[in-house]
Amino acid sequence: MNAPLPRHEPPPQRLEVLGDGVRLQTYAWGRADGPTLLLVHGYPDNHEIWLPLVRELAAEYRIVAYDVRGHGASQVPRRLRDYRLDRLANDLEAVIRAVSPQRPVHLVAHDWGSIQSWEAVTEPRIQPLLASYTSISGPCLDHVGHWLRERLSLRRPQALVQALRQLLSSWYIAFFHTPWLPELTWRLGLDRAWPWLLRRLEGVHGLPPSSSQRGDGMRGVQLYRANFIRSLLRPRARSTRVPVQLIVPLGDRFVRPQLFDDLAHWAPLLTRREMRGGHWQLLAEPSALAGWLREHVGRLEAVQGVSR
Repeated sequence: MNAPLPRHEPPPQRLEVLGDGVRLQTYAWGRADGPTLLLVHGYPDNHEIWLPLVRELAAEYRIVAYDVRGHGASQVPRRLRDYRLDRLANDLEAVIRAVSPQRPVHLVAHDWGSIQSWEAVTEPRIQPLLASYTSISGPCLDHVGHWLRERLSLRRPQALVQALRQLLSSWYIAFFHTPWLPELTWRLGLDRAWPWLLRRLEGVHGLPPSSSQRGDGMRGVQLYRANFIRSLLRPRARSTRVPVQLIVPLGDRFVRPQLFDDLAHWAPLLTRREMRGGHWQLLAEPSALAGWLREHVGRLEAVQGVSR
């Protein structure tokens, strides 16, 4: 059994950043002179998902996290199109320019944070702002579109089985596209049951519900509605020269490891690591993630420091 996760952390510095038409609540911890790690949360979370990792790394790095638009203390957009990937990538760029205008940041993202970060990492305008990218349990939607097309066109049993398994694992995406039902589940108490679900499915113990859990869950479904269908039906060729560290939880119930088998084609500077556990394993085992980040960031800082 995992130890309970402490609720309280040293108070962060707070900064409100103007993103692409919305105000983003941003938080910073740690060494002002250290390399900056920028953390982007997924669904249905807010910046608090990163507090166990902050505890591990704040003595060595400057750590910045923000509440994605519509989540936590950040501003809530009113229109569905305001949740599109290009707007999210613009938000991320705005945060980087506000918190680290002189030095590229090491981007770390999970779940939907990772999906939206891929949009930024594959955007030529933003790539110079990034020293590295660590992606956990969140693919580039364009890469997924190409992956599915290739598997379905090969007509080989193994490839077809891979595609079918991923589609079955993504059952919740279809549910999120139904009107009002996903929001109703949160209104009826899914926010109160969420810690229990994490214990049962992920082995994460002692995590109280966040103060914005219900709102994060209700509004976050807009991310799926605004992006999935259009990205999968018309996938773009999105590549990057940013060094990428891919962390793959082998027991992920939602994002199967095979989904990343073609990633080196799009991200040639790729390091792939695999870990036991599920989709929220970063909560259950933050020390392992911290160790990989120290190694990855340290190696790149040494190389990039020589080249600067």
